[in-house]
Amino acid sequence: MGRAVQEALNSRDDAITAIRFDRGEEPDLSACDVVIDFTTAEGSAMLADRCAIAGRPALVIGSTGFDPAQRKAVEDAARVIPVVLSGNFSLGVNVLMGLVAQAAARLGAREWDIEIAEAHHRRKLDAPSGTALMLGEAAAKARGGDLTRLRADPHNGLSGPREEGRIGFSVTRGGGIVGEHSVTFAAEDEILTLSHSARDRSLFARGAVAAAVWVAARPPGLYDMQDVLGFR
Repeated sequence: MGRAVQEALNSRDDAITAIRFDRGEEPDLSACDVVIDFTTAEGSAMLADRCAIAGRPALVIGSTGFDPAQRKAVEDAARVIPVVLSGNFSLGVNVLMGLVAQAAARLGAREWDIEIAEAHHRRKLDAPSGTALMLGEAAAKARGGDLTRLRADPHNGLSGPREEGRIGFSVTRGGGIVGEHSVTFAAEDEILTLSHSARDRSLFARGAVAAAVWVAARPPGLYDMQDVLGFR
């Protein structure tokens, strides 16, 4: 992702690279208006703390797998600096979120079960992916619920019949899969599937750079790609 972000920056004339650094390094960020961060939840939380203490720069965070304490660190930082936090910077995925919400609102939980499937490369650390959880949250919210309550346990062994309204997840990790996500709405006599396939990591990098240009002039707050793309 670092190389992809650099290539995306090279293709624009409204942004330049001031500095590059990796986890564990503590460079001087005073020359930066925005930091684009695709590391880990732990690294992003530490970076958010550091930027909040300094009062700058703004942040674009693409890390996923945050635990409650790490998420709170980012939210606390957003009270001081502008932060774009997203599990996916793809335009297509963010449109997919809107479609999933509309479908979930119109296809009632009594007749329609929701299953979310995702696949990524073997090196990805967290599961389900941040994007899969975003899609689950969109569906749950559209049905007036909360994903932490509606998320189903993995299907395994004699788990019994499916509980009405639960949202299930399945995960594949293998090879160099960039990113595959699908949301299936299954009724007794028909099935609707909405899906997105990422073919190259450059699409995420382009979205992250667009978010960086957008957030540079924003007031403190916690934003996501729905804000950046004008969907909200």
